Amino acid sequence: MPDSPKKSWFYKVLKWRYRHIPEKNFILLLSVLIGFMAGLVSLLLKNITHLIQELLQSDIISWQNTLYFITPFVGLSIVYLLNKYIIKKEVKSAIPLILFSLSKTGGVIKPIHGYLPLILAPITVGFGGSVGLLGPAISSGSALSSSISSLFHVNRKIRTLLIGCASAGAISAVFKSPLAGLVFAVEVFSLDLTLTSLLPLLFASVSSIVTSYFFLGDEVLFRFEVVEKFNIQDIPFFIALGIGTAFASIYFTKMYFWVLSIFDNFKKKIYRLLIAGLAIGIMLYFIPPLYGEGLGFINDLLRGDYLKAIGTTPFKEIESNIWIIIGLLAGITVFKAIAMTATFAAGGYGGIFIPTMVMGSSLGNVVAKVINNLGFGFHVSESNFTLLGMAGLISGVLHAPLTSIFLIAEITTSYELFVPLMITTAISFIISKNKIEHNIYTRELAEQGSLLTHDKDQTVLTLMKLRQCIETNFITVYPDYSLKQLLSEAVAKSNRNFFPVINKKGILIGVVSLDNIRDIMFDITKYHTVLVENIMSPVTTEIMFEDDDAKTAMQKFQDTGAWNLPVTKKGKYIGFISKSKLLTAYRRELINFTR
Repeated sequence: MPDSPKKSWFYKVLKWRYRHIPEKNFILLLSVLIGFMAGLVSLLLKNITHLIQELLQSDIISWQNTLYFITPFVGLSIVYLLNKYIIKKEVKSAIPLILFSLSKTGGVIKPIHGYLPLILAPITVGFGGSVGLLGPAISSGSALSSSISSLFHVNRKIRTLLIGCASAGAISAVFKSPLAGLVFAVEVFSLDLTLTSLLPLLFASVSSIVTSYFFLGDEVLFRFEVVEKFNIQDIPFFIALGIGTAFASIYFTKMYFWVLSIFDNFKKKIYRLLIAGLAIGIMLYFIPPLYGEGLGFINDLLRGDYLKAIGTTPFKEIESNIWIIIGLLAGITVFKAIAMTATFAAGGYGGIFIPTMVMGSSLGNVVAKVINNLGFGFHVSESNFTLLGMAGLISGVLHAPLTSIFLIAEITTSYELFVPLMITTAISFIISKNKIEHNIYTRELAEQGSLLTHDKDQTVLTLMKLRQCIETNFITVYPDYSLKQLLSEAVAKSNRNFFPVINKKGILIGVVSLDNIRDIMFDITKYHTVLVENIMSPVTTEIMFEDDDAKTAMQKFQDTGAWNLPVTKKGKYIGFISKSKLLTAYRRELINFTR
């Protein structure tokens, strides 16, 4: 059957590309395209969300001003109904989904993850869900990047790099910070920072930020200029803030998983929606800044307008008592993680990056206010500490210290805070990393053995698929076989030196090797008296197809000293893996990964 005109046309384009455009140049072209698309996706998410927020804050819904804490539940209910009756699929968290695809599917992300964030995230955040838009922007951009990679038949390594370009582009467009976007891709997605990867990431970041400037002009999320410069006498306070953000990061991570584990006890999603929606409403009543992303809250703190940042609360005396203000800001630090996780538990869709910044900004401001109001004559810049608190939380929660440093430096368009940033983020990262090895993005994947890291050996083992190493051309025998049956039906028909012994249900119960029968295989007097069950060796170690990965299999070979190990699936025998074949597969994967 002849190809369709469309297919023939596209194949001609591909053929022309292979002949006339070198691969390195083509990757740069794709990175520019992906950066542009990531920028558009980020802007689209932002505009749709703001449109929803404007509608809710207008006279169309007059009760919004007094009962706005109800709107998050309305938004989460809409998302729940969309998931149940239209989408009918579980929508996974943005960054863990990407990391899993890089590890287990070669960077192939289903197109549905490109457009679903454009629907679910604006509804969740626009109605006041306490999550961010950056994660959905990265998810959507990465899905588009994966589709483009499939369209042009690039290999897994380039596909991974282009997904990193999408994430760098999303951050560049949202914060207008190209270096932070580049570093985020390297830190979170474990990309190698070489010239081969650096140029595409830079091109994607520049393309995305140009797209943002084209549509938004010089509008930025945060507009702040550092006025109070670095003072060496404040170093003890920077150290204290680093320690504080480290413990806040540990709290954030533990609270996230603890709250999710509580809601996991409710099997029906409608119960999670009702309980989480009620909890969010109560928290919003007492702490209004938990509503939505919280970017306005950060800007108000940076301007020093803490009364506007806190909003209208039941506590009427806040204007005259600084310690009540400090207590409310501390409440935001404590409850932002709970409100965010409750939003996820209720079925909402969003990211954790911006909630992390909100929590960090609040904590930094609290620390500065405490220092300035203790009565010991100390004074620090509350705006600077607000920025440093954000950096400390990003470093501790996401284990991304370089991203946090460059992000704040680019937000302030200044490197005046570079030394305080390094002190705070380094302390936060070291303490939190030692206490919690894996961050929110990577913990579940690490427990599954599906996490890619900067360790090439571990990454190659993670990328390997055991299925490709399993050999199935072994003749199986039963325990009631006589020696004669073993010789005639197995040994004579096989070029293998051992034979798996299974029962009637296919369960592996032992192995017979030629070494077991070498002394008796020519003794005809034993052909009918010796049974397989008398001469087989028990199986002490086996590779379990469902649970073990290449790293575990390699460890089992090392521990046992064996050259062949049986593979079972749900207890049933399916084949053997040899050490030589596993090592050959490892060498092949290593070559593909590093070339």
